[in-house]
Amino acid sequence: MLYMLSNAQIKLIRSLEQKKYRIQHGLYVAEGEKIVAEILNAKVAFAKVYVTKNWIEKNDDLFHQNEQLISVVNNGELNKISFLHTPNEALALMPVHYPSINNFSMDDNLVLALDTIQDPGNMGTIMRIADWFGINTIVCSDNCVDVFNPKVIQATMGAFLRVKVYYTNLEDFLKNQKNKGISIYGALLNGEVIYDAELSNNGILLMGNESKGIHENLIEFIDKPLFIPKLGGSESLNVSVATGIICSEFSRRKFLK
Repeated sequence: MLYMLSNAQIKLIRSLEQKKYRIQHGLYVAEGEKIVAEILNAKVAFAKVYVTKNWIEKNDDLFHQNEQLISVVNNGELNKISFLHTPNEALALMPVHYPSINNFSMDDNLVLALDTIQDPGNMGTIMRIADWFGINTIVCSDNCVDVFNPKVIQATMGAFLRVKVYYTNLEDFLKNQKNKGISIYGALLNGEVIYDAELSNNGILLMGNESKGIHENLIEFIDKPLFIPKLGGSESLNVSVATGIICSEFSRRKFLK
């Protein structure tokens, strides 16, 4: 039986494009066939899932395991609540949760710190990169793009289920970690070539804003500046690309040990 969305439901879901309404309603949107399948397989908390008949035909077991929380809608109904240019076949409403920085603790791994990353695509891609390299924690400055932005969630390709993201005053955070003796790496033009630098298994890697780089008040906390050498003529690297290159080198060193 097909479910018909009310105007109030459509209005609520569409409002979740804006952070203030995500916070107000305690919900965010995750959509796409693969992402919703990952959500259901991961057994994480979710509020509601809307899927098409075509999705059910390809995910029959998942549907029957979660039937009480899944509504079947036609493509037109899904189009009304989708944030994609071409709506997919499934959309999930998820509960918003911002973990407290008071519960942060370093583990034997690299932690990413992001300074004023504002592009949703970059944020989502960095989360996906972190997930690929087994980095499960990201600490963001308060003015970074919201992790629950629909475009961020889409760009993570499911990594948001495995990577924990904190928001805090980054200056206070880095100062506190440095006082504990934690190594702080940072991507800087005057840094040591990353392929020659000594890298440890754990520490904090600080990456800066898309256009302005790392802010001056944070550079003083970097004790191990890193530089990615170039052979071509491009003036700069996209921050998510640079993050991937640096994380790859950290990962390579682990494999060599």
